[in-house]
Amino acid sequence: MGLPRIGVELGRFLDQTDGIAQSEQLFDLLSAFALNFDCPWIAYGPLAPAQKVLKPAQADSAIMLNYPNEWKERYFKMGYDKIDPIIKKSRKGVGAIRWSEVYKDASTTDNERRVLDEAATFGLKSGVTVPLHGPAGSFTIMSFAQPWDREFQNRTVTYLQLAALHFHVRVTKGTSSNALKQVQDLSLREKECILWIARGKSSWEIGKILGISGNTVNFHLKNAMRKLDTASRTVAAIKATSLGIVEV
Repeated sequence: MGLPRIGVELGRFLDQTDGIAQSEQLFDLLSAFALNFDCPWIAYGPLAPAQKVLKPAQADSAIMLNYPNEWKERYFKMGYDKIDPIIKKSRKGVGAIRWSEVYKDASTTDNERRVLDEAATFGLKSGVTVPLHGPAGSFTIMSFAQPWDREFQNRTVTYLQLAALHFHVRVTKGTSSNALKQVQDLSLREKECILWIARGKSSWEIGKILGISGNTVNFHLKNAMRKLDTASRTVAAIKATSLGIVEV
């Protein structure tokens, strides 16, 4: 895409997001903008502090992603967030990070490279991640991924970073009251079911652990998903963990 058109598309994105408070609408607009750079997949969400400290929900605790469902489930089930080299690099870095650079970095271990290798088998073959550090130690990342292995041009990275920063500011302003409401709304049983989903258990296994039927587990999970505004139990578990509702 030529430089003039990129500027026009960024300007359109900024205009379209003006006055919008709904996180989902903002995410859809950012997704459409990212397609201009052949990035069909984006992911946005907060990360827990490196140390295991239970903290109240932050104002920027939204989590949104359109990654392939199979990869989301695999990533969370395997606990890849604990060894993901992109996350490790993002905690220490400032500015956008190319996945290819992290993969080639001498400090990246073979075990960490395995996360990126496996992501590629699910179609996420190259990407850029933007660390978004906030007040009170809050930390969020925005990733853009492509289905083929090629380098991102410098100006592409710059435009994606600008869009990510703008999106982050808009979402942060709009989610301050939502996060606390979600924490308060979940019942004890819903939290228990989500906790065991986060630990990789099936509905049948959770039922055995809690002494209830699998259908009852599914009922509680459905309610929790609705309250957390997610269509997947896996994403609900990720969101509940990031909000501090449950601690794995």
